[in-house]
Amino acid sequence: MLVEIADKEFAEQRLQEVTESLTRGMYVQARRQLHNLPAWDVALLLESSPPKARAIIWQLVDADEHGDILEELSEEVQKSIIRQMAPEKLAAATEGMDTDDLAYVLRGLPEQVYQEVLKSMDEQDRHRAEQALSYAEETAGSMMNTDTITLRPDVTIDVVLRYLRLKGELPEATDKLYVVSREDKFIGEIGITRLLTVDPSRLVSDVMDQEVQGIPADMDETEVAKLFERQDWISAPVIDEDNRLLGRITIDDVVDIIREDAQHSMLSMAGLDDDEDTFAPVWTSAKRRSVWLGVNLITALLAAMVSSLFEDILAQMAILAILNTIVPSMGGIAGSQTLTLVIRGMALGHIGASNQRWLIGKELAIGALNGVIWALLIAAVVAIWKQDLLIGAIIAFAMMANLLAAGLAGVTVPLILKKFDIDPALAGGVILTTVTDVVGIFAFLGTATLLLS
Repeated sequence: MLVEIADKEFAEQRLQEVTESLTRGMYVQARRQLHNLPAWDVALLLESSPPKARAIIWQLVDADEHGDILEELSEEVQKSIIRQMAPEKLAAATEGMDTDDLAYVLRGLPEQVYQEVLKSMDEQDRHRAEQALSYAEETAGSMMNTDTITLRPDVTIDVVLRYLRLKGELPEATDKLYVVSREDKFIGEIGITRLLTVDPSRLVSDVMDQEVQGIPADMDETEVAKLFERQDWISAPVIDEDNRLLGRITIDDVVDIIREDAQHSMLSMAGLDDDEDTFAPVWTSAKRRSVWLGVNLITALLAAMVSSLFEDILAQMAILAILNTIVPSMGGIAGSQTLTLVIRGMALGHIGASNQRWLIGKELAIGALNGVIWALLIAAVVAIWKQDLLIGAIIAFAMMANLLAAGLAGVTVPLILKKFDIDPALAGGVILTTVTDVVGIFAFLGTATLLLS
């Protein structure tokens, strides 16, 4: 733990030194400092810099490091850097990239630039690029690497070991080798540990694991991540519909997917793009955020329209205007708690058709229990404060109704959105707020109108 803290502090110190050199205009010194930084630290520095400083840093970085740095950048920052690069320089930067990283970079290019980059590539890299882009985005095929070592089942372990010694180097994160037929159909796998400890005279077919199932190339990347989590895999084979081995997925790619999903959920709850660049230009950021601010304004106007239906009673009793914010606020908090838990459960694959009814019943029960507790409490406070039992009873009823509505909406809204292929994290909060505001205002002011007019 102490070593990790020391490494982090050392990395932060180096980044601070580069930043100070750039601020003072000492570009020669900054170039030397950048040369000594690993790719991920340079990527962090680029992501932490405003656009003008970012352009200067990129010019100072050695061209040989461009490919490694591009792999580490977030999509939005990566796009901003790529826009500054000539196609031939981008083609040179992508040379030697893993297949999945190559596809990630090329998918973000405009069509014209993409074609120019392909023309600038040599034949081997062009073939790799076309292969990488032949699979749909966010599938196992798009995130796999083709750097696999394959074996035939009819050779001995001794032959395999001699072959590996001649090869001299294994692809990164290689914990197992894959066994295929002469038609490249996936048969099984053998772990490196098993390979090193078994009798060298035995055949691969005798010691390989044949129960392993390959991951279909069209499987969604989120499902791939769940498989890795459940099975504790370090790598896994990817196959096509004919069971031919295409490549492999490694744990580092899965970690990226998990991180991106978590980031997406967090930012989507605020109506932001998961690739939002912290240092993007003002106009770009304002334009993106204005969409959901506009949606929120519409929902706020809807709640205001409901309040306007009860202008007469509000004009007669100022206390109702004062208390009118309490019920929607409590409903909004309760509903957000349920919504967050349900979205998390959906992301983890815990919620399905078999348990939705039970979950709805549970959240209604929680809403009812919380409704009773907080309705009695607010009724007592208002009755003592304003010496009016009737107003206390009115707000208690409205609180009870809104907390029930909040629990029900917190479960059903994300489930309904999911059925219509709408991201619950992105739209759920806005719809939930509208429900709790409208129900809370209508229940409170409507009941007050009936009983006090």
